[in-house]
Amino acid sequence: MKNFFTTLSNIWKIEDLRVRITNTLLFLLIYRIGCVIVLPGVDPASLNTSAKEGLLGLLNMFAGGAFSRASIFALGVMPYISASIVVQLLGIAVPYFAKLQKEGESGQNKINQWTRYLTIGITALQAIGYLKSQIGPDARLIGDPFFTILNVFVLTSGTLFVMWLGERITDKGIGNGISLIIMIGIIASLPGAVVTEFNARRSGQGGLITFVVEIVAYIAVVMFTILIVQGTRKVAVQYAKRIIGNKQYGGVRQYIPLKVNAANVMPIIFAQALMFIPAYIPTMFPSVAANSVVMGLANYNSWEHNLLFAILIILFTFFYTAITVNPNQMAEDMKKNGGFIPGVQPGRATANFLDDIISKITLPGALALAIIAIIPAVVSMMGVSSLFSRFFGGTSLIILVGVILDTLQQIESHLLMRHYDGLMKTGRIKARSSAPAVTGTTPVI
Repeated sequence: MKNFFTTLSNIWKIEDLRVRITNTLLFLLIYRIGCVIVLPGVDPASLNTSAKEGLLGLLNMFAGGAFSRASIFALGVMPYISASIVVQLLGIAVPYFAKLQKEGESGQNKINQWTRYLTIGITALQAIGYLKSQIGPDARLIGDPFFTILNVFVLTSGTLFVMWLGERITDKGIGNGISLIIMIGIIASLPGAVVTEFNARRSGQGGLITFVVEIVAYIAVVMFTILIVQGTRKVAVQYAKRIIGNKQYGGVRQYIPLKVNAANVMPIIFAQALMFIPAYIPTMFPSVAANSVVMGLANYNSWEHNLLFAILIILFTFFYTAITVNPNQMAEDMKKNGGFIPGVQPGRATANFLDDIISKITLPGALALAIIAIIPAVVSMMGVSSLFSRFFGGTSLIILVGVILDTLQQIESHLLMRHYDGLMKTGRIKARSSAPAVTGTTPVI
């Protein structure tokens, strides 16, 4: 405990780190204030702020409850995330965007500009749908073009402002701004979920012992998720020795950390989007509403739904890893920098060697990701409330773990650069900058 307070004191002594942490907290406070400001023309008393289910519940969690409150930040940063994914996929399919990705900083600036333009279009479309589905039932507002135009503008501006806040956090604060905004939205609903579960158990549904067991199980799931997020397979790379003048360059051995879960949370998001299709089939085709297979797939807690969900996650993990981690590019970059894997010839043999390793570590990573994704449904079937069960796995838990670890790593690097003890004396978290990055981009999530 003494070392913990000493570390906090060291963090506060570093002026740059202190300013960055303060800026981050202030920016996040601004975001949370905006989450409770209701859209103009909407009566807060008429809104249903109770927890939503399915996709709406997930969006509401990511937006920190702003979605159900009809807040000016109701759409959050999800349109920006969607635009980033689309632009990233265009980099694979469209030569123009593929060329921009190879142009360094200037190309990245153009990609960011395209992402912002696409964010505006996606946000405007989502804003219209949001107003019709969430506010439309209010008879006073149906057919009022001024209300629709005004609030589409407000929701679009709100998303762009949140995106700007995220960029300011990344620039002036600590950690990835967009990821921190998503994380703070998820954390905002965690205390309420814990209190709701505690009250339910205390009232007789299992008792306090059951609640304690749930908390222990939750901690175990978090530890398992940390293991998957942090898991890497290190590949040794030897760099050729070069002597220029009186100085020697290279001649050292480094490691390429290939992540077990290189796809991060994206397979769950893609699979989750497809799993909402069975829920709409009975609505569109009433004749199949009584079909047992369709109803099983549409039921969140059924074994058919979760089995298909797990299979889709495994398939999408291999797909997304294949399009984001490029062994050929890694081998080419290694060859240009005078690096080689001991015992493997440079060029095509190196690319095949890396591809084989990636394929082997992706399978256990995909299986672990599928397990994490279906844990919420499993614990929900065991009697845990739907609100609390969302934190037992899936997208929310992976985002929480990933963002917190990334932020701690950045704080750790600031401490170590100034010769202070890190956040942990043993098993110290190493800064990501200490090892070469894997070629390939991943969305901010």
